[in-house]
Amino acid sequence: MLSLMWPGPMSAAELARELDISHALASQHLRRLATVGLVELAEERTRRGGRERRYRTVRGTPLSDQHDGAPMLAEAMAHTLRERASRRLEASAGVTVDAELWVDPRTWQDVRRRLAELAVELHEAAQPPHAPGAIPLSVSMMAFPLQDVTHPDLPRQ
Repeated sequence: MLSLMWPGPMSAAELARELDISHALASQHLRRLATVGLVELAEERTRRGGRERRYRTVRGTPLSDQHDGAPMLAEAMAHTLRERASRRLEASAGVTVDAELWVDPRTWQDVRRRLAELAVELHEAAQPPHAPGAIPLSVSMMAFPLQDVTHPDLPRQ
C-alpha cells in the first residue's frame, strides 16, 4: 500500500481494486497506517453522494529506523516477496542478493547511504499503477548490522 500511494493519493476503494482485497480490509489497513504515521489524509471529495478519502504515503517515512517492529516488518516483507516472486516476468533481468558479511564500519556507512539513495531514486521515479509506459517492479531491501551471537558482550562499533 505504501508503495502504491507513493506517486499519488489513493482511496481505500482504489487500493482494494489494485490489491484484489475487500474494501473493508483496505480501509482497516489505511486506518492502521494512519495511526502509526505512515500515511496521511491527502484529500476528501464527494463521490456518488458519499465522501471519498484519499491517502498518500508520508514522505521520508523512517521504516529503516523502526527497531521494535523489525521482525514484523521482515515477516511482511517475506510474505510480499514470496507473492511477487511468483509473478516475476520470465527471462527478465534482476538482481538477487542474500548475504551475512563482516565489513568495517566505514564500508557499512557508505553502502547504507548508497542503498538509501537508490531507494529514494526509485520512489521519486514511481508512477501511478498502470501508467502508460511504466513497468511494475518488485524491490525489497532490508540491510542492518547484526548482533555478534558468538561474542554478544563485545562492544559494537
